[in-house]
Amino acid sequence: MEPRKARGVSESTVRLADLYRLYNCQRILCSTSQTGSLGAQASDNSLYTDRVFINPTAEATQALHCDLPQWFTTHKRDLPMRTADVSDWGTLVFEIMSQQTPIARVQPIWLEWMERWPTPADLAAASSADIIVAWANLGYPSRALRLKACAATIVEKHDGKVPLTMKELTLLPGVGTYTASALLAFRHGIRVPVLDTNVRRVLVRFLDGREFPPHSTPSKAENNRAEQLLPENGHDAAEVSLSLMEFGALVCTQLSPSCDQCTIRDNCAWAAAGYPKDEKRPTPQPYAGTDRQARGRIMKALRTAHFEGKEGLTKRRVLDVARIDGGDRYQPTRVYRALIKEGMIVYDQDTNRVTLPR
Repeated sequence: MEPRKARGVSESTVRLADLYRLYNCQRILCSTSQTGSLGAQASDNSLYTDRVFINPTAEATQALHCDLPQWFTTHKRDLPMRTADVSDWGTLVFEIMSQQTPIARVQPIWLEWMERWPTPADLAAASSADIIVAWANLGYPSRALRLKACAATIVEKHDGKVPLTMKELTLLPGVGTYTASALLAFRHGIRVPVLDTNVRRVLVRFLDGREFPPHSTPSKAENNRAEQLLPENGHDAAEVSLSLMEFGALVCTQLSPSCDQCTIRDNCAWAAAGYPKDEKRPTPQPYAGTDRQARGRIMKALRTAHFEGKEGLTKRRVLDVARIDGGDRYQPTRVYRALIKEGMIVYDQDTNRVTLPR
């Protein structure tokens, strides 16, 4: 169902959307004259690479700084990971767990991890097998081993305390700019943009009139624009980022936005433009029949064996587990060798068994 169009949109917002569409039309015409066809332009990523990110009007800034945080105060979810007593380590673990994973799946596992391994030293001392089993169904279990490596680095180089500078954080295994920014902003009120997929989507719709961000990862221009629109006070800036994140998760969702419930719709450039659809829209990654599914089956079988106290599985059994409908004949061997190479599983030549790493 199409989102309903906004009512009472200000003239300044309409002019902004019109200028934006005019700008895009000029770029398309220019590109078409150079390439000879509109179709060639549509497949050219340069249009997205060079895109200008529009700065907010005074009305839009008011909506982001005041209206959205007020909405957040009333509608935010009660998440234990966001409470004031959560440690820096707890926040770091949560942010890594929640990458590409819904919070509903993360929450119970995060609570279990915090009970078992409340400090980096606790996780660093744990066995890799126990960590992978405790990772359960979060997906991409290599993140679990990177967290163990991260904990070990914190213990070895930072006396067991999570560092609090962007440079030091991003040198930790498995920690990127987003994770470091989230920790610094949400835990310590440091004024830094926090750009996850939800925040990026809300901003490009609200300010640029686009359905989705033009890049898979934030560009320098996008990051600079996000930093400029934050309030000067670090704690207020963190509140705006949290509000944007929650709004994108609950209202301005990826494929089914609830625009009739949008508290900032009157100043939304996407609403003013009539909710145009992007030609290149995100599509769910296939799973059935892929190497990801085959890898998941192997890891699940070995987690179960470890949990039940078994000494792993035979290689033949592991390869049989990896055979799935839709996969090619070489898939089980290919996936098995990849997991061995990555250190996710181990073959013990003495026992001829495949196990999780010790």
